[in-house]
Amino acid sequence: MTMMQPERKTRIALGLGVAAGLTVLVCTFVLITDHVVAARSAPAEKDRVERLAEQAKTDPAVAEVLHKEREIQTQASLVRKARGRFAAWILLVAGGVFVAGGKWYMSYRPQPQPSLDELIAVRFAPPTPSAQRRKKAPAVAESEVDAGIDLGFVDELVEKLGRGREAAIPILQAIQSHYRYLPDEALTRVCERTEITPAQIAGTSSFYAQFRRSPVGRHVVRVCHGTACHVAGAEHITQELRRHLEIPPGEDTDPRRRFTLDAVACLGCCSLAPVMMIEEETAGHLTPASARQALDAVEPES
Repeated sequence: MTMMQPERKTRIALGLGVAAGLTVLVCTFVLITDHVVAARSAPAEKDRVERLAEQAKTDPAVAEVLHKEREIQTQASLVRKARGRFAAWILLVAGGVFVAGGKWYMSYRPQPQPSLDELIAVRFAPPTPSAQRRKKAPAVAESEVDAGIDLGFVDELVEKLGRGREAAIPILQAIQSHYRYLPDEALTRVCERTEITPAQIAGTSSFYAQFRRSPVGRHVVRVCHGTACHVAGAEHITQELRRHLEIPPGEDTDPRRRFTLDAVACLGCCSLAPVMMIEEETAGHLTPASARQALDAVEPES
């Protein structure tokens, strides 16, 4: 019975989507047809009224015919307008149901998910020589951070993005992208070369979650702590990973800067709870042991 429930919901969602889609087509056809009919009949109706009005000037008996013709045309116009308003409302509601039904259908549609073994064997296989060459740039950037910040890069940013206070966010974004965090030396240089104040930098960097004030590890691991994952044991996953990586209390990065561990509100993979993402790769249905295994597959302990 439990296994059939998602299938039944999928059929219901599909039925709603199809019905709403047909309703959208019918309402659209009604609106277009009314518009075309009104556009084609308007010149003839106007000509008929004008002709009767001219005849009524000399023949009083035509005045009654003119009056009835105007009533008929007015009534037809009111009916078209009422039908158009009704069709427009139905179209709006049907469109919303169509979108909601489509999302509902896709959420319950079975999606093949790789197992943890497949994730380890395929997605985290030993890097190829070309991939190793591509990874040299972050390693150099990390060594530069340890040895000292290249303030020439900051000077180039200031010249390119401007010195006004409005350039604060673009400059911070560029520094974050280059170093993967906001080094104090670079921020001090920004304040020296621009109109941006330390208070503005502190407020901006603390308001937006994308900015980091401490160095980040080579790999960012996001553990979902949404409702489904929390109930499924996300807290145990996080505690085990912190213990395994020896992350000190109050920190989010291990001492060797291999991994940065983030607890996030939701990853949008509730059916895989508990779930985490290593960079852009997703691992679901975790246990503390399998989560630790996934990290070791990315970068084994030496």
